[in-house]
Amino acid sequence: MKFIRKNEEPASFIAWKQQASSEWKPNWNNFQKPEKLEVHRSLLIEQGYVCCYCGQRIAKDESHIEHFQPRTSFPELALSYTNFLASCPGYTEETETSDPIAKRSQEFCGQQKGAWYDATLTVSPLQPDCATYFRYTGQGDILPTQDQTKALAAQTTIEKLALNHLQLKRGRERAIDGILQDIETFSDDELKLLIEAYKNLDADGNHVPFCSAVIYILEQFRA
Repeated sequence: MKFIRKNEEPASFIAWKQQASSEWKPNWNNFQKPEKLEVHRSLLIEQGYVCCYCGQRIAKDESHIEHFQPRTSFPELALSYTNFLASCPGYTEETETSDPIAKRSQEFCGQQKGAWYDATLTVSPLQPDCATYFRYTGQGDILPTQDQTKALAAQTTIEKLALNHLQLKRGRERAIDGILQDIETFSDDELKLLIEAYKNLDADGNHVPFCSAVIYILEQFRA
């Protein structure tokens, strides 16, 4: 999981909410184009086009606006930009289909999380230290930190979001394998520069998919 620094909400979204009157109230059901598209685009930009939870690549048509604190339990946050994230749809490769009617399986991240939220057990990508709650293996597993003050929240979040789903593990393993071939020949300074590159956006405004897992593994070689 990677920390997401929220930007200002889009001006068009602010203006739309300010149209509220005694006869009309903005709500999630009437939140539509073009304002909703602009909000979605803004979320993708601030996340570097990776999922808020698992870190895989996402795009407009391969993600949804996620309420971190579910609107069923927190209706007052239904239109709060600070409560919005962009999550992958949780689709599995095994359920890819060309049939527009067939329902695809949604097995991880926001769709799997659903309406679950626990203030003490949910690790938020909006927490600056969220990455410190997790460890990764070279085989792509995500594990809770060994810090016992954080381990239970980490383990619960992993389970509730199904972050060890086989598809995500494979994706993390591929990303990690891509940087390990000549890693032992790198100097500490070279490793530091490589880690910084994975922390930052590329020239197109994208983060590398699964960059948090890659950063963790690279840092082990500096220890």
